Amino acid sequence: MKYDFDQVCDRRNTNCAKWDAVKTIFGRDDIIPMWVADMDFPVATPIVEALKKRAEHPFYGYTQAGTGIIDSVVERMERKFNWKIRPEWVVLTPGVVPALNVAIRAVSHPGDEIILQPPVYYPFFSAVTGSGCQIIYNQLKLVNGQYEIDFADLEKSFHSRAGMHPVSSRIKAIVLCNPQNPIGRLWSKDELIRLGEIALRHGAIVISDEIHCEILFKGYRHTPFAAISEEFAANSIICMAPSKTFSLAGLEASSIIIPDKRLRDNFNNIRAGILPGPNLFGLIALEAAYRYGDEWLEQVLDYLQANLDFLIDYFKKKIPEIKVIKPQGTYLVWLDCRGLGLADMELRAFMREKARLGLDDGFLFGPGGSGFQRMNIACPRSILGEALNRLEMAVKELKRSCG
Repeated sequence: MKYDFDQVCDRRNTNCAKWDAVKTIFGRDDIIPMWVADMDFPVATPIVEALKKRAEHPFYGYTQAGTGIIDSVVERMERKFNWKIRPEWVVLTPGVVPALNVAIRAVSHPGDEIILQPPVYYPFFSAVTGSGCQIIYNQLKLVNGQYEIDFADLEKSFHSRAGMHPVSSRIKAIVLCNPQNPIGRLWSKDELIRLGEIALRHGAIVISDEIHCEILFKGYRHTPFAAISEEFAANSIICMAPSKTFSLAGLEASSIIIPDKRLRDNFNNIRAGILPGPNLFGLIALEAAYRYGDEWLEQVLDYLQANLDFLIDYFKKKIPEIKVIKPQGTYLVWLDCRGLGLADMELRAFMREKARLGLDDGFLFGPGGSGFQRMNIACPRSILGEALNRLEMAVKELKRSCG
């Protein structure tokens, strides 16, 4: 069927965190919210129909994931990524962020160190510190308008903490984000191999957040870290979910893929009693999305590509003071606003009070984020156009006021 993503749907008064909390978060109610990674598109019809069908059965008791649900994850990994996984590798959780917190605890002890690669999704920071561990930054490098991993610094981080023994480091894990949020970078297979070999050499587990792995722009293909080799699979915890791909964040269902039994047992032991399984409707939505959602997804990806092309052209022609870091994946755009000459809190005030836009402040994403803003473009083009127009007018006014 043909979906109409130009249609503007009113999400207010539906307990929607994106729209109903605008005034609370941004201080005024005339803001266009483009911060949280949540699409403003109605979900695929087969998912809605599956939820309706299950809701008609008036029993909503304790739930377990049947073999059909697990099989849908196994089949999708092979169909989408040519990655053959086993059903027993799949652990279902109510979200990637809770699973990430469990994963860090499963591979470390308080006082250990975890590598993060900022600018990166800000819940990563509290996941590390909340486990009693220390953050080691391997800051990404911005080179000619695109980000790269600083492999020399990554190696240096291990060697500076290992003394004479390369596997005696207190660094227990590297948290990878692929595609990287907020910068939209899709790491290549060669880059993943290089990172994976460093991790193996120094005895560090790779915890890979791949939640955006199916939101890719034209010409790009995702490689799951664990699919590269048996050695990488045995040394990794892979976090995936249909929530970003199919706009199902409110239903809280994720698939954490852990090929190594020891790692999987550690994960499940930490998880027991503190992290429940996904709720009934999350499981129903997960299976329906993975089995029947591709027609919708193909159309969404085409629409997002057109939105990105529209945005890049708009900034180039009308707001050249702000540079777009062109994403390869995700529906999030990293905007380099340093040309405006504003300090971080001035930039926040400018976006909220002058442009009347609710974006995510770049400094929240850690070192390297100062002077940037993150914008969600998964919305009808009329909303995106209005947002860009507001920003254009605000920048012009700023330039006039600065003489």
